[in-house]
Amino acid sequence: MSRLYILPVNSPEENVLLELEQKLQPIIGWEIRRAASMSIPPSAFNAVRNQYEALHIMREIVDVIQIDATRILAITEEDLSIPMLTFVFGQAQLGGRIALMSLARLRPEFYGMAAKKELCLHRAFKEALHELGHTFGLKHCPKQSCIMAIANTIQQVDEKGIDFCGGCSTLFRDARQQIESLEKESV
Repeated sequence: MSRLYILPVNSPEENVLLELEQKLQPIIGWEIRRAASMSIPPSAFNAVRNQYEALHIMREIVDVIQIDATRILAITEEDLSIPMLTFVFGQAQLGGRIALMSLARLRPEFYGMAAKKELCLHRAFKEALHELGHTFGLKHCPKQSCIMAIANTIQQVDEKGIDFCGGCSTLFRDARQQIESLEKESV
């Protein structure tokens, strides 16, 4: 049976985790389970950037993956970066099992604005589905309305849609069916 595990990293807000579990389940179509919380190792912190290295955290996640996890979506409140970018909203293994996302820059208060719970949840859903899309082999889509459109700014996150475009939807569905078929064969 295919399973998506939600992995809390350094204690993200419970309401965000619950919301994502509820919204992702009908799209992914798999059982969703909550993994035990994981702490970020101090070695992942980049003091020069005052951020955590996303790739370092992803390597640590490999050590805590549940055996029966088809995919893992790790969620943190910490600000993330990768060597070639000053920040990332998330990072995922293309066609792999692990996706990581940060809530830090999805929060209006990060930009000096008043906190808006619903806006943060809306952005978090977009980022979660986008990063999971990468684990299903989907690359960035040129259609701005597609959830797989690239977003290097919060404005781009807000402008993109909440669904896959037709082409990406087909790719996602086909990849999901292939994963499910391979899992059935291995049982």
